[in-house]
Amino acid sequence: MSTNDRKQLVIIGAGPGGYAAAFHAADLGLNVTLIDPQINPGGVCLYRGCIPAKALLHIAKVIAEADQATNWGVDFARPQIDVAKMQSFKTGVIKKLAQGLGHLCAQRKIEYVQALARFVDRNTLEVQTKRNSTQKLSFENAVLATGSYPATIPNIPMDSAAVMDSAKALQLANIPESMLVIGGGYIGLELGSVYASLGTNVSVVEMTSGLMPVSDPELILILQTHLETLFDSIMLNTTVARLKEQAGRVAVSLEGQNLQEKETSYEKVLLAVGRKPNSAEMGLENTKVQIDEKGFVRVDKNRRTDEPSIYAVGDVAGGPQLAHKAMHEGIAAAETIAGSELGFEDKVIPFVIYTEPEVAECGLSESRAKKENRPVKVARFPWAASGRAATMGKNQGLTKLILEPDTEKILGAGIAGTNAGELVGEIALAIRKEATADDLASTIHPHPTLSETLMEAAAVFLGRSLHLYRPKRR
Repeated sequence: MSTNDRKQLVIIGAGPGGYAAAFHAADLGLNVTLIDPQINPGGVCLYRGCIPAKALLHIAKVIAEADQATNWGVDFARPQIDVAKMQSFKTGVIKKLAQGLGHLCAQRKIEYVQALARFVDRNTLEVQTKRNSTQKLSFENAVLATGSYPATIPNIPMDSAAVMDSAKALQLANIPESMLVIGGGYIGLELGSVYASLGTNVSVVEMTSGLMPVSDPELILILQTHLETLFDSIMLNTTVARLKEQAGRVAVSLEGQNLQEKETSYEKVLLAVGRKPNSAEMGLENTKVQIDEKGFVRVDKNRRTDEPSIYAVGDVAGGPQLAHKAMHEGIAAAETIAGSELGFEDKVIPFVIYTEPEVAECGLSESRAKKENRPVKVARFPWAASGRAATMGKNQGLTKLILEPDTEKILGAGIAGTNAGELVGEIALAIRKEATADDLASTIHPHPTLSETLMEAAAVFLGRSLHLYRPKRR
C-alpha cells in the first residue's frame, strides 16, 4: 500500500455496499483503494451471511422435495447427511465467488488492502494490517461500508459452546438433536428451516404476537402454516428469562402465556434477534459524522454524512439491512463522488424470506397502507388456481397486488410460495415504471409458469381473470 500520495477515494469494508461503490467508482474513472480484513471482497453476505445460508437452504429444499415426492409416487430412501460434504459444497461456493470478486477488483485496477481502518480525522485513516503494522493514509473522499454484526441479549451467554449466533450456525459443525431459535425474524426462520430439514427438533420463540412482525400477516400465515409442520413448536408472545448449561445441554426458562412447558432443555440455542451497525471504534468521533441512538450513521439521499468528505452505505447507514439495498447505495455514493448526484431511490426495495415457501414483498404493503390511512385496492390470486403450482404440488401460495384506486397504478405486491423471490423483481420494475394493472394483465406471460400469478392478480383486479371467476368491475 502506497502512503506517499493522497488517495482519491478510500472505501472501508468490502461487502456488497463497499465493493459495489468501489467497482462503480473505478468504472467512472476514479482511483480507488478498498480496505477489508478478508483476503478478497464479499463481506458478511458472502462469508457469513446470504450466500452460505442460501446454499444450505437449497439443500434443505431438496430434502423437502424428496420427501414430498412420496405423494407423487416416487419413494426415496431416508437422506444420509454427510456434514463434511455439505460444508465442502458451501465453502466451495464461497471460495469461487470470493475469487471472482477479487479478479474483478484486479481487472478494475483497484488497490485492495487487507487490513482494518479507523478515522483519525476527516481526511486521514489509520490502517492496521494483519501483521499489526500501522500507517496513516490520507484521502479526498471515503465511504464507510462496515456492515453490521449479530445483536445479543444481556442474559444470553454468547461465550457458551451451546449458544450460537447466525455465523456459528452456518458453520454447521454437527446436526444437533434439538435447538431453540430465539427470534422469529427471517434469519431465525431460515436457519431453523435448515436444521429442521436436516433432522433437528427445532422450536422457535418470538416475543411479539406473530412471526416476521414487519411483514404482511396474510403472507406470513401461509409460511407459518407450513413451519408448524416442520418445527416442533412456535411460541409467540414469549421471552427467554434465563439460560443455564446443564450436562451438555441448555436449560431454558420461558415466560409467556399458554406455555405447555415453562422450563425445558435443548442441545443448542440459536440467537437470531437482529443485527447492529458496525459504527463503534471507527474513530467517527474524530469527524463530524453523526450517529443515532442505535448506532446508525446519519446520511442524506446521496449517502453523504455530516462530514462532506465521508459517505456511508449499507447496514451501517440504517434502513433495511439487505445486500441489494447496500449495493445500490454504494452506486449512488460513487456517482455523487464522481460529480453526478443522482441520489439513492428507496421507493422500491424488494425483500425475500428464503424459507419454503418463500415470502417476497415489494413496495407498499396492505398493512402499511392501513396504518397510513391510504386508500388502496387489493387484488389476490390464490395459487390453488395456478396450473404450474399444481404441477409442482405447491398450491398453498398467494400473489397479491396493492393498487392505487384512481390511476390503477401498481404500488406494491406480496407473494407467498415457492420461488417467490424470483417473481418479485417483475413487480419492482412495474412499480418503478409506474405500470398499471392493465399493463401487467395485458403482458403475455408463458404458460404454465408461476409468473402468470402476477398477470392473473392484475386481471382479478380488472375483473377479467381466466382462471379465477370474479364479477366484472362496474
